[in-house]
Amino acid sequence: MPLPLSPGALAGIKVIDLTRVLGGPYCTMILADHGAEVIKIEPPQGDEVRDWGPPFLDQPDGSRDASYFLGVNRNKRALALDIGSEAGRAVLLRLLEGADVLVENFKPGGMEKWGLGYASLEQRFPGLIHCRVSGFGGEGPLGGLPGYDAILQAMTGLMSVNGDPSTGPLRIGTPVVDLATGLYAAIAILMALVERTRSGRGQFLDMTLHDCAMALLHPQAANYFLNGRRPVATGNPHPNLAPYETYQTRTGQIFIAAGNDGQFRKLCAELGVPDLANDPRFATNADRLTHRAALIAAFSAVLAEADGNALTLRLLRAGLPAGPVRAVDEALANDHTAARGMVADIGAWRGLGTPIKLSRTPGGPRAAPPRFAEHTDAILARHGFSAEEIQGLEKEGILFRQRRK
Repeated sequence: MPLPLSPGALAGIKVIDLTRVLGGPYCTMILADHGAEVIKIEPPQGDEVRDWGPPFLDQPDGSRDASYFLGVNRNKRALALDIGSEAGRAVLLRLLEGADVLVENFKPGGMEKWGLGYASLEQRFPGLIHCRVSGFGGEGPLGGLPGYDAILQAMTGLMSVNGDPSTGPLRIGTPVVDLATGLYAAIAILMALVERTRSGRGQFLDMTLHDCAMALLHPQAANYFLNGRRPVATGNPHPNLAPYETYQTRTGQIFIAAGNDGQFRKLCAELGVPDLANDPRFATNADRLTHRAALIAAFSAVLAEADGNALTLRLLRAGLPAGPVRAVDEALANDHTAARGMVADIGAWRGLGTPIKLSRTPGGPRAAPPRFAEHTDAILARHGFSAEEIQGLEKEGILFRQRRK
């Protein structure tokens, strides 16, 4: 994937990033992908996901960073600062001059403890958009308590509808709550930036893993609100559609779906079993749901000896939803993945591209994820710090060049 040819849709937006781990960094990476200047300020011990490996990438300075960090911190510039000290907070306030967005994921009350809560910052920076990412927010019975992706998957019902009756509740393989929170936070920031063009004022964005996890309960919540029945795990089959599941073919598993009755009739014709479309058990989607087991058995018999790769491509070209079930490495190496620019290489770093494709202001990976405190001098010099001041801050234990263990 070539580097973006434009400054990006968010060029000129300055973001101070105080986040660690996943939800917050994923949010700020999205902004950085599209041209925002993101200054990642890590604590003296660094973002802990630098250690969440193996695998690790060995850096030229002798340090190493885990894939978990590398996957969500590209395009950022980094320094390390002890904002727990008064002098460190003074440095942060200077960095906030001219900033558009502050993103942090301290527990509610943490920034207030340091005099850096939104009420305080608003007085000094009225146009600042302050986005806090937390587990549960500051209010409610669980307000202020910590949250992790898997814990929220468990607590909000997501695990209960994943897997199948034989597995019991099952964690979704990707950290979907963290990623969704990062996505929702990025959307919220963009909304606040648009609103600021009218009002001239910033605002506080209260983003929580809990709320974002709850927002993912579709169609399970909608089904429950209407029928009052507790949603259950159905495995690969969809709770509201049939056919919508995996089938074994001679060359591997495939997934086939039909979103309406017309698609089902066309699918039957393409599979050479047009009589199934006329079977009263399968006449409508509701009928097919009622008789799902019989439908699966009928399709399974037809598909068992098929070439799944060739068949799914033919079905797709006929306008029918179908695809082979691939492993991650197979998906990353696929020709269409390459054609869509979804794998990028910058030096020794390889990562995913951006799914946001803009015609005039394309974004994407521009710089590899930063080494710890890599851009300290350049960032501080740009904000008016002299070489002597920088040396003094380092000597006082306010700035860090190497991670504190």
